[in-house]
Amino acid sequence: MKTHRIATTYAILAAALYAVSIPLSKLILGYASPTITAAFLYLGAGLGILLYRIFLKGLGKSEQAKPLTKKEFPYAFGMVVLDIIAPILLMFGIKESFAANVSLINNFEIVATSLIALFIFKEIISKRLWFAILLVTTASIILSFEDASAFNFNIGSLYVFGACICWGLENNCTRALSNNSSYQIVTIKGIFSGLGSLIVALILKEGFPAVHIILLTLILGFASYGLSIHFYIRAQKDLGAAKTSAYYSIAPFLGASFGMLFLAERPALQFYIAVVIMLVATFVMVKDTVSLQHTHLHEHTHTHEHTHGGKPHIHEHTHLHEHSHTHGGDGDFHDHTHTEISKHTHKH
Repeated sequence: MKTHRIATTYAILAAALYAVSIPLSKLILGYASPTITAAFLYLGAGLGILLYRIFLKGLGKSEQAKPLTKKEFPYAFGMVVLDIIAPILLMFGIKESFAANVSLINNFEIVATSLIALFIFKEIISKRLWFAILLVTTASIILSFEDASAFNFNIGSLYVFGACICWGLENNCTRALSNNSSYQIVTIKGIFSGLGSLIVALILKEGFPAVHIILLTLILGFASYGLSIHFYIRAQKDLGAAKTSAYYSIAPFLGASFGMLFLAERPALQFYIAVVIMLVATFVMVKDTVSLQHTHLHEHTHTHEHTHGGKPHIHEHTHLHEHSHTHGGDGDFHDHTHTEISKHTHKH
């Protein structure tokens, strides 16, 4: 029970740390350009996790990281390139829109990831998830209009949509690297994507902010991207992927709340309509994600006789079979695992 509570705390911390990045990034954008901000956020995540891994290695607790294979390299390259584009677009989106709106529109990343997985990797999407995708898309469109009566489209929303599409592609690239250490992946994407964004900023001749702004951005990147992923992984070990993602689904709503709390934002009526739709969509996605697992045990015993050294021997074998059957939210997929435990009794 204690382990479960600690893991739940980790999952909620992961969501809260990521959620707080959007309003705090908006504050930083008052002193730095979007490209520079994106660069130092990712550098903070990559360098921070690298130092954390060195610290763990010193304690003898570091997990083994294997080098990337030739087959994995294109996916790693794609991941880095997309993680250069996505955060820059997100920072432009945050600068041009309410942080609360951006937090909710971030849910569109789920839509992008699912559709890309469907069309490119031929994954199956359940009926519930299709319904959730429709709800998220509807809410995102509502949030994209600054004035519903005049239909004035918010350009910031387009940037956020672009970031979500890039992260949807990036999620599918990262999936191909899932056998590697999670910390290794965060370090690679953080350092190389951060350096890539920094090069873009230098090409655009963007000026650097004050040193204390750079340091604050690095710290925010380490906490909101690096530590958030670390806590997510810790939670996943004890809760499993489904329950962890369910707890993490509060992140957009925390982000919207933080935006109103820290920045005194007062969104228009359509924001609250979108919140209700997003809540329903989140509930549907959580119900679809958290599968029902049934475990069945049965035991059978059999004996056989053989002759050894001219003497008859009877062997009694008791087999305990464990069947684990996982159902998708609406029965669209099934996962079967089979475990067999055998006991052998040797009778002379």
